[in-house]
Amino acid sequence: MSAEIEPRAIAVPDEALADLRERLNRTRWPSRETVEDERQGARLERVRALVDYWRRDYDWRRWETQLNALGSSTTTIDGLAIHFLHVRSPEADALPLVMTHGWPSSVAEFRKVIGPLTDPAAHGGDPADAFHLVLPTIPGFGFTEQPRELGWMFPRIAEAWGTLMERLDYGARWGAQGGDLGAAVTDQIGRKLLPGCVGIHQTFAMFFPTESEVADATAAERAMLADAEEFWDTMSGYAKEQQTRPQTIGYSLADSPVGLAAWIYTHFEDVCGTPGDAEASFTRDELLDTIMMYWLPNAGPSSARIYWEMVQSGFRSPARVDDPIAIPAGFTMFPREHVRKSERWVRRRYGDVVHFDEPDRGGHFGALEHPDAFVAGVRATFRGLR
Repeated sequence: MSAEIEPRAIAVPDEALADLRERLNRTRWPSRETVEDERQGARLERVRALVDYWRRDYDWRRWETQLNALGSSTTTIDGLAIHFLHVRSPEADALPLVMTHGWPSSVAEFRKVIGPLTDPAAHGGDPADAFHLVLPTIPGFGFTEQPRELGWMFPRIAEAWGTLMERLDYGARWGAQGGDLGAAVTDQIGRKLLPGCVGIHQTFAMFFPTESEVADATAAERAMLADAEEFWDTMSGYAKEQQTRPQTIGYSLADSPVGLAAWIYTHFEDVCGTPGDAEASFTRDELLDTIMMYWLPNAGPSSARIYWEMVQSGFRSPARVDDPIAIPAGFTMFPREHVRKSERWVRRRYGDVVHFDEPDRGGHFGALEHPDAFVAGVRATFRGLR
């Protein structure tokens, strides 16, 4: 392992936690929404209940300890300090796998799949399916350093992950997994055919159907298009703001923990497997662990900027009908993912689809919400690629 890899224990100062409690205690609340559901956004009653738990019962040190036990490390790549978790399997011949989170997620999304993926024998699985896991944090998110200049887009992040795998002595043979923005990074790894990468797995497909695909859609595909239209029409305000004025919303995300929490909570509520009821899919600790990964390092504003840069750079998904990605690819498409794609559409853009499954439940944050299906999809994808 490279000497450039350094263990990094996360140790948030007590003063930062005291400041958070003070801010929570002094929250000025908005008036109640004028509807009886989530159509106007995160409901006052639910956010107040979450914040009351945050103030009185939530324990950051519990999650901090868990993070540090998962091989919390850092390395500087292309001038930026990258934070990552590194969990080795007890199986010596395990396949190294880099997994990339999205927004408003973090490495916390993978907490339930780390054990089954690294040590399948201890979780009723086949030791031959074991992985060494590398879970890096996207620049500007979590405890990775925040970019001070433009340029940290998905192609550059993909190259950085390749460098990270080399430094960990995994460069000869490894795989990549991602969802949401992490799917864009994973797509780039596949498009670039980075040395040693044997295949990719995704829970989100970064492309839009063509006009001919829309016109020729099956009944199931028309349902997908309708769900996507509902999402873009009624739930994507966060994306529009972050694509156009991330710095403006950034002041609220940096200064108000409740503002940040509501910004993130409403997305979890909208796209989970139990739409409109985030806490039917996630515990309050799970939600707050993720929110704290944005609050404590002040990553709300910096993470929002990646949306702006994505638009300004003219980024185009590498998954194209006219130039399919050749690397072996697997997909797990959860049914409550609003912007999901059909196997037929996927196979037109990926030249070697080795696995495609559609679990019976689960939403956008599949690894956290339906870990068994997530693990099964990852295992099936790489079983023939080791």
